Amino acid sequence: MKTRIIERIEAAETIVIHRHQSPDPDALGAQGGLQAVLEENYPDKAIWMTGESEPSLSFLTEMDEVSNEVYEGALVFVLDTANTERIDDQRYQHGAEVIKIDHHPEVESYGDISWVDSTKSSTCEMLTNFVQHGQAERGWQVPVEAARLLYAGIVGDTGRFRFDNVTPETMQAAAFLLKYPIDTTAMFTKFYESPERIIRFKGEVLLHFQLTAEGAGYGVITQEQMQSWGITLNESSAVVNAVADIEGIQAWAFFVENEDGTYRVRLRSKGPVINDLAAEHNGGGHPMASGAKAASKAETEEIFQKLKMKCEALRAET
Repeated sequence: MKTRIIERIEAAETIVIHRHQSPDPDALGAQGGLQAVLEENYPDKAIWMTGESEPSLSFLTEMDEVSNEVYEGALVFVLDTANTERIDDQRYQHGAEVIKIDHHPEVESYGDISWVDSTKSSTCEMLTNFVQHGQAERGWQVPVEAARLLYAGIVGDTGRFRFDNVTPETMQAAAFLLKYPIDTTAMFTKFYESPERIIRFKGEVLLHFQLTAEGAGYGVITQEQMQSWGITLNESSAVVNAVADIEGIQAWAFFVENEDGTYRVRLRSKGPVINDLAAEHNGGGHPMASGAKAASKAETEEIFQKLKMKCEALRAET
């Protein structure tokens, strides 16, 4: 698979790299890391990145301005995106060929070439393996910027190597990247420092967070709160893992109100599998970290009741 992808890269003159909407460090790290590697080793090719910029992660990388004409005959990569609905910039369809690289459980099969491996912690871990293959097969050079971005993606999707998606192979990939002079201190400072408004916003949301006796938790983030504190949708995710260390918590949901009154649902777990619940509500993801959508407040209540039942069932088993 890796050699086949390299051959498609070598055959292309223009490459456009996409990822999912509301990007996280893994999506941006994969996108920027792949671009940096390809620009280093194929300087005669035009390599572009596209998608909405995410101000809170601007320290990682910035997007290019890509015209419609660029897609003519282009090879398109779509990274870290399980289904076509979530691809940021739907012009990916206008390329000559599409390659999907993703670590999420497969929701939708798409692309002329699809490399999906849900055993990997992150798409950046997959791309690190890809870069190592290119090094061995083609003598690829790895610029420090590529190593920095790929490492950032692994760090982001593993929660600084704390989550249970970390494997020996994850650590080996990280060790390979750390051979390059990455300033990890600066990276972690940027990752985990927050503007005062976000800290105070988190405090307000956490003040109203609810936890049941079964270990099921939930919080609601309203449009009024986000507007009051000047919080973007992506910035609102800062609160999601803040409750992970509460004693007795098994699984939790945050319901983030959209402008149209629907809700974005962020699900996390330390025990029961939750991606099946997400799939029932127009979502998906990993067994312990998923996202979904709710059309109304009533649907958010339905989701939480199902989550509560999962926690009850797990407690009954132990």
